[in-house]
Amino acid sequence: MKAPLIIDQAFLDRISIQAKESPRKRKNFNFHTSENDLSHRLLNAIEPGTYIPPHRHLDPNKDESMVMVRGKMGAVFFDVDGNIAQTAVLSAGGPVGAINIPFGAFHSLVALASGTVFFEAKAGPYALLNAEERAPWAPQEGEAGVAGYLAKLERLFA
Repeated sequence: MKAPLIIDQAFLDRISIQAKESPRKRKNFNFHTSENDLSHRLLNAIEPGTYIPPHRHLDPNKDESMVMVRGKMGAVFFDVDGNIAQTAVLSAGGPVGAINIPFGAFHSLVALASGTVFFEAKAGPYALLNAEERAPWAPQEGEAGVAGYLAKLERLFA
């Protein structure tokens, strides 16, 4: 039998340090044991400067729920043409502390404070995004234009 995992500030600090040291400026801590598990639960540490390309999940079982644990982030929702449809600022203990993203909704996240961590839950198993799930109007990670597009998203929350 596994011992309970106590998630204290020191634990959150450790995954935040790993996110800071990561080239992508983010780090997951998975509670599920396999990418094939039917339920994915994880802590996601994100730092300012990370780029989460706009995307959607077309599987009707892939709604995503996110609950802020600490820090602050911006959520951006887009229509199918890439126009910004809605934004929200999420913060632990703030007026908006959680979101549920329905399948099919294009979205991206922007870290607004160092040390930001949120809890994420969604159905498994893990599947790479397919071409229809990637936003054709936004650069993908590693492509030209990422810095400019990320700056545009960050300005929404300035």
